[in-house]
Amino acid sequence: MTSTTNPLLLGHGFPPYEQFTPEAIGAGMPELLQHLEAALARHEARLAALEEFTWEQVMDPLHHVEERLRWAWGVVNHLTRVCDSDALRQVHSQQQPAVVEFYNRLGQSQTLYNALRQLQQRHRQGLLPLDGVQQRILTTAVQAMELQGVGLEPEQRQAFNDATTRLAELSTRYSNHVLDATKSWSLLLKEPRQVDGLPESLRELMAAAAREAGHGEATAAAGPWQLGLDLPRYGPFLRCSRQRHLREKAYQGYVSRASAGDTDNHPLIRKILTLRHQQAQRLGYTTWAQVSLVSKMAGSVEEIEQLVEDLRRPSQLAAARELEQLRQLAREMGAPEGEHLQPWDVSYWSEQLRRRRFDLDSEALRPWFPLEQVLAGLFGLCERLFAIHIVPADGEAPTWHRDVRFFRVVDQAQNTPIAAFYLDPYARPGQKRGGAWMDECLVRQRNHQGQVVVPVAYLICNQTPPVNSAPSLMTFMEVETLFHEFGHGLQHMLTTIDHPQAAGLNLVEDDAIELASQFMENWCYDQPTVVAMARHWQTGAPLPEAEFEKISAARTFMAGTAMLRQLGFAQGDLELHARWRPDSQESPEAAWHRIATAMAALPPIAEDATICGFEHLFSGGYAAGYYTYKWSEVLSADAFAAFEEVGLANEAAIRRLGKDYRDTVLSLGGSQPAGEVFRTFRGREPSTEALLRHSGLVGGRN
Repeated sequence: MTSTTNPLLLGHGFPPYEQFTPEAIGAGMPELLQHLEAALARHEARLAALEEFTWEQVMDPLHHVEERLRWAWGVVNHLTRVCDSDALRQVHSQQQPAVVEFYNRLGQSQTLYNALRQLQQRHRQGLLPLDGVQQRILTTAVQAMELQGVGLEPEQRQAFNDATTRLAELSTRYSNHVLDATKSWSLLLKEPRQVDGLPESLRELMAAAAREAGHGEATAAAGPWQLGLDLPRYGPFLRCSRQRHLREKAYQGYVSRASAGDTDNHPLIRKILTLRHQQAQRLGYTTWAQVSLVSKMAGSVEEIEQLVEDLRRPSQLAAARELEQLRQLAREMGAPEGEHLQPWDVSYWSEQLRRRRFDLDSEALRPWFPLEQVLAGLFGLCERLFAIHIVPADGEAPTWHRDVRFFRVVDQAQNTPIAAFYLDPYARPGQKRGGAWMDECLVRQRNHQGQVVVPVAYLICNQTPPVNSAPSLMTFMEVETLFHEFGHGLQHMLTTIDHPQAAGLNLVEDDAIELASQFMENWCYDQPTVVAMARHWQTGAPLPEAEFEKISAARTFMAGTAMLRQLGFAQGDLELHARWRPDSQESPEAAWHRIATAMAALPPIAEDATICGFEHLFSGGYAAGYYTYKWSEVLSADAFAAFEEVGLANEAAIRRLGKDYRDTVLSLGGSQPAGEVFRTFRGREPSTEALLRHSGLVGGRN
C-alpha cells in the first residue's frame, strides 16, 4: 500500500467502504496516525512561536486533525458494527490502542490547552471578539482537555493514559462477548406443537434461519424452525409461544447472555468500573458519576434521583395493577393452579390481554406496515413539519451491504440538497450488532473554499428482513424505532451551525440527546401520520380506523411496568457509578440485582445477568447516563405537547410550530445549552406533566 492508495488518508467525502478491508486498515491506520502526529506537531510549533493568535489560527488546524481521525476511525468502527468478521475484529483490536494513544496525545497537549485558555482570556479582556457559539466551543474544549488529564503530573498522566487504553480494550471485548453469546445460542424446534401460537411471519423467519444453519428442507409449514436471541425472533417468540417451558428456556438464554464461559463479562464489568473509579479520582472527582455530570443538564446525582422518584411512585402503583390483571387473565384462560407469574410469562400474557382488551394482535398488524409505506409516511410527515423533501438516491454513494439504501434531503424553499443519509434497516445475525442507532458519516462544516459540506447520517435498524416474496413487514414497535432513529438523524442533518464542533448533536448535553428522537415517536400515534403510511402490502387497503383506535388506546398499556423497567436501569446505573467502590463488599452484579429487585415490577430470577449484556453502560457511552432517556423523554413529551396545544388538526399552526421546532431544536444543535434551546422553543421550563399524561400515569389511569 502507498499513500495514494490508502483509503484512510482520504479524510473527506463518502467513504469507499469496499476499500476498508482488514488488510487496508491494518496497513493504513499507522500511516494516518503518522500524518496526524506530524500535522499536530507543526501546529504546536506555530502556536509556540506566536505570542497571541486568532480563533482561526488555533481552531482550524486543530479541527482538520480531529476531523481526519474522526472520519477514518469512524468508518472502521461503523464497519465493525454492521459487517463484523473475525478479521475486522482483530485489526480493530490491534489498531485501537494507537488511536486511543493519539487521542490522549491530542487531549493532553499543553500547547493547545494554553492556546485555548489564552483565547478565552483575550475574549474576556475585550481583545478578541467571539460569538456565543465560539465561546461555548472554547469552554467545552477546555473542559474536555481537563477531563482528558491535561493538568495531571507526568506520572499520573501515564497511569491515566494506560487506563484509558485499557478501558477502550475492555469495552470492545465486552461488546464482542455480547455479540458472540447472542450468536452462539440457538434452539432447533422440530415438532409442530413447539411452534404453537407463532405467527406465520415468525415461522418463516425461523425456517429461513434453519435453512441458513444447514437444514435446507426447512419450511414455515413443516419446519424445522430455529430460534435465536436476535430480537426479530426472540421478541415475537416470547409474546406468542404457547409453550411455557420454551419461553422459559429462551428467556433464561437471553438474560444470561455473556455471563459464563469464554464470553463471561462479569470480570470485565468489575475491571471497567474499577478503572472508571480510579480515573475519576485522578481527575479530582469522587466518582465516575461526577465526571459524567460535567457534560449533562442535570446538576447532581440527587437531582436525577428526584426525577426517578417522581416517576417511580405513579409507575409502581400502576405496575402492581398491571401484573394482577395478567395473573387474573392467566387463571381465566386455564393456567395451572399454583403456577406463579414469571418474567417469561409477562410478554405472553400481556399480548393475550392486549388482544382481549383492545382486540389488537401486534403480529397481525404487520401486513399494514411494509417498510416502503412506512418510509413514505415518515418522509411525508417531515415534509409537512420541516419543509423538506426526502428523495431516493440509491447508487449515488458507495454502500457496505446490498440492503443499504441512500437518500438525499432537499430544502423545499431553496430546492437544494442540504443533507443525506444511509438506511441499513434489516437484522443480520452474526454480522450486525443488535439494537438501532444513528451515527455521523459526515458533519456539517465549511471546507477550505468556504462551501458547506452537507451532513450525512447513518441510520441503522434491526427489523425483520423480507422473507420469500413478502417485503419487510414491520411491527408497530419497529415503526416507532425507525421514527426514533430518524429523529436523531434530523437533528444531525438539519443543523445550520457551520462550526462543526457544535453542529448537529455535537455538544448537545447527553441528557437532552434523546429529545429529538423521542419527539418523533409521538407522531406514531397521530392518526393522519399513521393513515398515510399504513396500507396493506398486498391489497393497498388502508389500516381500518378501528385498528388505529386500538393502537392509540393501547399506547399506555402496561406503561407502569415499562416505566419501572427503565427507571430500574437508570437507578442501577447510578448505583454502580455513584456509590459502588472497588473495595465494596458487594459485587457489581449483586448491587445491580439488589436495585432490580427493589425497582422492578417483577423481581429478577436468580440466573438474571442482564448486567452482562447491557452494552449501553459498558460499551455504549451511557455510563452514569442511562437516566438520560427519561430526562430527555420529559423534554420530548413537553415539546410534543406544544403541538397538541395548538391542535394536531390545525394544519397552519402545526406547520408554523414545526418551523419553530426546526429553527431551534433541530437547527441550533449544541451551539447553545440545551436548556436555553428548549426554553426558546417552549417559552418556559420543562414539565413532567406531559410525559405522565402520555404514559397514562396521571390520576392512576393505565
